[in-house]
Amino acid sequence: MIDTFVNVSKEDSISIIHLNHPPANTLSSATIENLRLIFQELAEDEDTSAIIITGTGRFFVAGADIKEFVSAFGQQEKALQMAQAGQTLCDEVEAMKKPVIAAINGPALGGGLELALGCHFRIASNQAILGLPELKLGLLPTFGGTQRLSRMTNQATALQLILTSKQLSADEALQLGIIQLVTEPEELLTTAKAVAQSFVAGKSMTCVSRTIECVIQSTKDNLQKGLELERTSFAELFLTNDAKEGVQAFIEKRQPHFKHC
Repeated sequence: MIDTFVNVSKEDSISIIHLNHPPANTLSSATIENLRLIFQELAEDEDTSAIIITGTGRFFVAGADIKEFVSAFGQQEKALQMAQAGQTLCDEVEAMKKPVIAAINGPALGGGLELALGCHFRIASNQAILGLPELKLGLLPTFGGTQRLSRMTNQATALQLILTSKQLSADEALQLGIIQLVTEPEELLTTAKAVAQSFVAGKSMTCVSRTIECVIQSTKDNLQKGLELERTSFAELFLTNDAKEGVQAFIEKRQPHFKHC
């Protein structure tokens, strides 16, 4: 794995991505590309069942690397490429068929919050702040923030937060459903690991991945298409050894022994 600005460790079947781009873990173009490569590798890693992404130091991610924006002034195509790179990263994170948890240890602003919104579950330290301040720069969120935030909350709330550039405390973000848990700073990673284990321990990764796909697809299709995917995925699981083992174990009142196939 490329490790520039990013470190990856593993505990049991949980891979932990540590963003390490001092002082604020900004998402430079190099960091974005590095993260994409790492997620692609973890997607294929049979020893990884779930993924946690967190920041090193005081920040989760302060945002995109604003200094890189200077070279795009007057160059619409270059600006489009920058936006596409960030959107692609967040899309690929969301499309992961393994649970991805954002452990937000500090400020998650702009592209940092957008990266977290692409994850499947968000846990924040009570010292974290979250916001999309791009309008203060004469710009707008472009790594998916206008779309995911409105789906996660509602249209009016998303407009209010983006247009005011309001920075939310962790508790405020929890109330709005943007994050799912708030912890003390020293408990953040422990909690994230416990949540990750609760998602995958004792379960077939075959049905875990299908479930994530169905739920994520529900935000992209209408209800009927979502229901079609759900029933097709359900039926296809009847072709797997794990489904047969899980049902038989239930009937026999024992723990299943899944082989993830």
